[in-house]
Amino acid sequence: MHQQEIIENTVDFVKSELKNAEGGHDWFHIERVWKNAKRLAESESGNLFIIELGALVHDIGDHKFGTGDESEGRQKVREFLTGVSVDEEVIAHVENIMENISFKGGNYTQAFFSPELAVVQDADRLDALGAIGIARAFNYGGFKGRELYNPGIKPLTGMTVQQYTGSTAPTLNHFYEKLLLLRDRMNTPTGRRMADQRHRFMEEYLDRFLKEWNGED
Repeated sequence: MHQQEIIENTVDFVKSELKNAEGGHDWFHIERVWKNAKRLAESESGNLFIIELGALVHDIGDHKFGTGDESEGRQKVREFLTGVSVDEEVIAHVENIMENISFKGGNYTQAFFSPELAVVQDADRLDALGAIGIARAFNYGGFKGRELYNPGIKPLTGMTVQQYTGSTAPTLNHFYEKLLLLRDRMNTPTGRRMADQRHRFMEEYLDRFLKEWNGED
């Protein structure tokens, strides 16, 4: 099976797997990450086939949904990719991308790194920034029934994986605990340039949000 045909089959697989997903982590999120990854790959190093596969399947079995056991998602992806005749070396690389792409709190250290992961991770982080990032954050907060903001609950930085994945804090805290930290954690020069404008937009939004909250606008 040719690589393009495998990509097309993977798109169908991901659409089916995420057909009931929350709006911030649905097929359209995957599609944006996929597009960003291909855009980044134009100026960064890495195997494009692995980059595309990694971008397409990166949220299968995400810890925020389902049982929380991300190994189940990796196994499901492995079975699919084996079924469409992807080489073992590529499958293992894609699994490593899936396992290491997430933020998971400030104290988390990646156990794996590659040029392909760098591109896919930057593409995923770009979708957590800017106007789309703001919309996704509040959509997920609503999905989880969280407060918009609570001045009495302060953001925590440098969380452990357990603290981060178990957090039920108001949505606005997420901006300070993760989203505003992403610009300085981008892996590639192209990703950093793209992140900068989105980061500044979020800072302007937060400034406006807090002024309106406090009646200072």
